[in-house]
Amino acid sequence: MGKTIAEKIFDDHRVDQPFDGVTVLRLDRVFCHEITTPTAIQDLVARGKDRVFDPDKIKAVIDHVTPAKDAKTALQGKVLRDWARRHKITDFFDIGRNGVCHALFPEKGFVRPGFVIIMGDSHTCTHGAFGAFAAGVGTTDLEVGILKGVCAFKKPDTLKIEIFGHLQPGVFAKDVILEVIRRITVNGATNQVIEFCGPVVDAMSMESRMTLSNMAVEAGATSGICRPDAVTVEYLWPFIKDEYPDRDAALADFSRYLPDDDAVYAGQETIDVTDLVPLTTFGYKPDQVKPVSDMAGTRVDQVYIGSCTNGRIEDLWVAAQVVKGKKIAETIRAIVSPATADVFSKAMDDGLIKIFMDAGFCVTNPTCGACLGMSNGVLASGEVAAATTNRNFNGRMGKGGMVHLMSPATAAATALAGTIANSPLFAQQD
Repeated sequence: MGKTIAEKIFDDHRVDQPFDGVTVLRLDRVFCHEITTPTAIQDLVARGKDRVFDPDKIKAVIDHVTPAKDAKTALQGKVLRDWARRHKITDFFDIGRNGVCHALFPEKGFVRPGFVIIMGDSHTCTHGAFGAFAAGVGTTDLEVGILKGVCAFKKPDTLKIEIFGHLQPGVFAKDVILEVIRRITVNGATNQVIEFCGPVVDAMSMESRMTLSNMAVEAGATSGICRPDAVTVEYLWPFIKDEYPDRDAALADFSRYLPDDDAVYAGQETIDVTDLVPLTTFGYKPDQVKPVSDMAGTRVDQVYIGSCTNGRIEDLWVAAQVVKGKKIAETIRAIVSPATADVFSKAMDDGLIKIFMDAGFCVTNPTCGACLGMSNGVLASGEVAAATTNRNFNGRMGKGGMVHLMSPATAAATALAGTIANSPLFAQQD
């Protein structure tokens, strides 16, 4: 019987199977940030186990509140910083060279097809875009991963989602994943891996595939995986060129993780996106989704472009196309947060920062802060945000605030209009 991508990765990394249905996997990477990791560090210290299994396989960053906003967040950063220095973790990204973890770590070449990756963050599933099994875990699993380099998982079933057709101009990966979640609901892939495939996914950039995988968890999935291909190889080539004689050799190696033709899936969803239009959420669940045209005119107080979902250079280029030469509405405050220092630098070189600032946007350093209502764009009670983030739970960006999720193009157009609006990039305007 054939195997899925996840099944092949599990077989390749199995260390033990202590119970029926439970597999202990060898970890290729343990990612850490300053919100969830300090608790694990302090518990390990208290237990007399202040050790790391391999400092070269642990990558750490201060990204959620950066720079620190108060004594508590300063302490969280200090705990992570001191720990990284104590254990000689060279890939530690402090303020000034940091970025949003799920954008930074792929950018640095730390993710490869076939890897098993954990992090104390629910959107770790982003890294499955490379054909990896990447999952968010709790504090205990994170501690074991740091200490022993292993993690126990129940072997997940795989839900295959095939996306075909072609995307209209002005429709993006964010709209695709919102449509997926709308169809299967927030519980549709609980305890499963979503395997994204089909010609539309094949045509996507790595940045767009990361947007898909990033929001797999919003459908309940443990991880979202895309099939590794030539696009994956090209993205990784600067980091792997000394490991392979050429790109074809790298592709051949990565292809061993492709699903078999007779792989067995727990379910399958086929979606034709040819007629898909720009989408946005309403309410407080990621599966509450409507066409932007149905929400047109909805009041917005703040527009936010950034996050691990849509803060990469590709996203900023799209948004800049919409706002170039224009001004945001007087009733709107608009924020752009490039996802990493490198993205910020590229945006400056490409003139995008000036475009945003000329339009009236506030441009901030890379941070997760606004996305989870911690800093750099928190909402007041009763306020409404149009955001390129990934989660619209009640109070997500601030107690009593409402969040409408959308693509960078739609968010940029909303900033100009002052209410939710389609962008001029979308061809089929009403």
